[in-house]
Amino acid sequence: MPKFPEPPGADRLEAISPALRHLPAGELVWRVHFLGGEHPCSWRQWRTFILTERGPTSSRFDHQLPDVKGLPQAQNRKILYGAIGAGAVPTCLAEIFQNTRFIDRTNKRPCLSAFALTRELELLDLTGSWPTRAGCSMAINSGPRARARRWAQQFYQAYSRLDGILYPSSMYANSPAVAFFERAENCAPAKPSFHRMLADPALEDALVNIASDIGYGLSGPGV
Repeated sequence: MPKFPEPPGADRLEAISPALRHLPAGELVWRVHFLGGEHPCSWRQWRTFILTERGPTSSRFDHQLPDVKGLPQAQNRKILYGAIGAGAVPTCLAEIFQNTRFIDRTNKRPCLSAFALTRELELLDLTGSWPTRAGCSMAINSGPRARARRWAQQFYQAYSRLDGILYPSSMYANSPAVAFFERAENCAPAKPSFHRMLADPALEDALVNIASDIGYGLSGPGV
C-alpha cells in the first residue's frame, strides 16, 4: 500500500475518531495576503473556489468541489490559510513565496496581517500520528497537493464539526500552519491586531533576518 494513497471515502473516515486541536479565543493567526494583482484579498477574506476563475488553486488543503469536468462551480465552501505560534511570520513568508524563493515586497502589494480569534476553533490535527491511523502518512503535508485536496474534501464531509485543519509546514521546520474552512468565518474580529505592507520600513529588519534564515532572496525596500 502506498504511503500517500487516495482518500478512502468519507464514510470510512467517519469511523475513525479524528485527532483534534483546539485553538483558544485570542489566539493570533498570521497570514500574508495580496492587496493587488488579479485577485486581491483582504486580511479577513476567505477565498472561494471560483475567485481564480481558472479552476482549483494549487494550495494544499482547498476543500472546494469541482464540477464533473473539474472546473469551478458556485458553492459555499471557502478557505483561509495562516500560521500560528512563535514561527508564524517566517512560516507565512516561506509558504507564500516558496515557488520563487524570493520575497517580493511590492509585486501585487503583499501585506502581513494578524488577527485574534474571537472564539475557540476545533481543527483536525495532522501534526502527529493520526494521518497514519487514517490510512495515510505525514506525506499528506508534503506530497502531491491535488491528492491532499481530495483528502481535505473528505475530511470536510466526514467531520462536520471541523473548523479547519492544523498541519506542519514543510517549508519552515514543521511549524504549525492552519487552513480554516468557511465554518470558521465568524472567528475573525472587526479589526486586525497587526496590518502592514511588506514594503513598510518598519518590517525591514525582520524581513532581512527571515530571508537570511530561510535562504530566500528579498527585494529592496520600496522597490
